[in-house]
Amino acid sequence: MPLALLALAAGGFGIGLTEFVIAGLLPEVATDLAVDEATAGWLISGYALSVAVGAILVTAAVSRWPRKQVLLGLMVLFVAGNLICAVAPTYDVMLAGRVVAALCHGAFFGIGSVVAAGLVAPERKAAAIATMFAGLTAANVLGVPLGTLLGQQLGWRSTFWAITVIGVVAMVAIASLVPATSPDEEPALPLRHELGAFRSRQVWLSLGVTVLGYGGMFGAFTYIAYTLTGVSGFSSGAVPWLLVLFGAGLVVGNTVGGRAADRSVARTLVVAMSLLVVVMAVFSVGASSKPLTLVALVLMGALGFATVPALQMRVMQHAGDAPTMASAANIAAFNVGNGFGAWIGGVTITAGLGYASPLWAGALVTTAGLLVLLVAETQVRRQSSASKASGLSSSENLLAGQTRAKTLPTTRSVAT
Repeated sequence: MPLALLALAAGGFGIGLTEFVIAGLLPEVATDLAVDEATAGWLISGYALSVAVGAILVTAAVSRWPRKQVLLGLMVLFVAGNLICAVAPTYDVMLAGRVVAALCHGAFFGIGSVVAAGLVAPERKAAAIATMFAGLTAANVLGVPLGTLLGQQLGWRSTFWAITVIGVVAMVAIASLVPATSPDEEPALPLRHELGAFRSRQVWLSLGVTVLGYGGMFGAFTYIAYTLTGVSGFSSGAVPWLLVLFGAGLVVGNTVGGRAADRSVARTLVVAMSLLVVVMAVFSVGASSKPLTLVALVLMGALGFATVPALQMRVMQHAGDAPTMASAANIAAFNVGNGFGAWIGGVTITAGLGYASPLWAGALVTTAGLLVLLVAETQVRRQSSASKASGLSSSENLLAGQTRAKTLPTTRSVAT
């Protein structure tokens, strides 16, 4: 495994930490900056919105730059954003720091996916992308609990100081280990060419699969603490440790999903999403059982994140020779799905359907994503069959032409 992948994973770890750790520190931040819970919540939702916007705009702005320089510049932005958060005297400054840090998120994972795939042989591309995303999963398993503990013991600002240091370390690692160009990196393409990827119907269908397929799982996860305490009967103190189970599932799913996607992207997505629907549906009706809940948490995390490398690979494959903008757009799609899934889950709770309702709502949303995927793959098979038939006809025409060419001189000689 190229060491450059570890450098990209280090960047992913820092970015994942800054995205998720704020949830555990929100009460402390709100109290210190003298804002209510709803206002403090914009530190999370504002970050997600900025990721979606930044994934497209920032990537478009740097599309002609060498990818290594872009990754380093994005890490500078990341460090600056978290440094602003660490020293923020007011809520407005804190929110500005979160926005600055978020702007690098989508572009880093979008461009990083292209760089990671270019560092390895074609049959290892999905596994390489999964290695980069392993930093994100590690942030959930280890970084968030430790970051929350650090913030609770030494003050929430200490966590953002630690994230700033992690960003500097990742930046040094990328500068030292990521090659100036990957072995198969093509010269920078004009933005118009990169945007041309969006003329592909399959790119748009891929983005739709990401929004719905991953969004369903994230919507269910958003309210999982309420499910665990209000339905499963666990104490609030047990929730952080139960989430470690979910995080462990993310790590396993990311690894297995990456390897499986290298064999077949379509099969990996169909199997993982189908099983994810089943797990969330069963979990929704059996959430009162603690043993079932423990198993379902692991499986939901594993199956949900098993789709990530495959989803990223699918959109890159169908973007052809212009994968950068499409890759970044897929990172935006993940965040749009996060917001959409969370909204749907919130609607079911507000409607009085209970704290298990986000699970079956998530199953329905992921089912919609699975249906979009099946439609997309049906179109791919039809196009492939049509291409093969066209290729056969072309070969027959070529053979006929060669036969006529061979017989023509003979005809002339006879005529003479």
